[in-house]
Amino acid sequence: MKMKNPLITLPAHFDGKTIILDAPFELHPMDRLLVTVLKSESESDERKDWIDSSLSQLNKAYSDDEPEYTLSMVKEPNPEYKK
Repeated sequence: MKMKNPLITLPAHFDGKTIILDAPFELHPMDRLLVTVLKSESESDERKDWIDSSLSQLNKAYSDDEPEYTLSMVKEPNPEYKK
């Protein structure tokens, strides 16, 4: 199947009766559409999972047993670094 026009993603929402585009876009009768539904609950659950995972990794990187690095450990100083 050869497509004449590229696919365009448009933000929209469902008001309980119809699908409403969130930004103006000219549609013609019989334009073919693909609809992807993003459930609000699963979206927020997935976001929370990503945040929890990120925080967990940051806590490991900056934990209390993280060694302190001294200036004597620096092999090549950055000349642009200002204290």
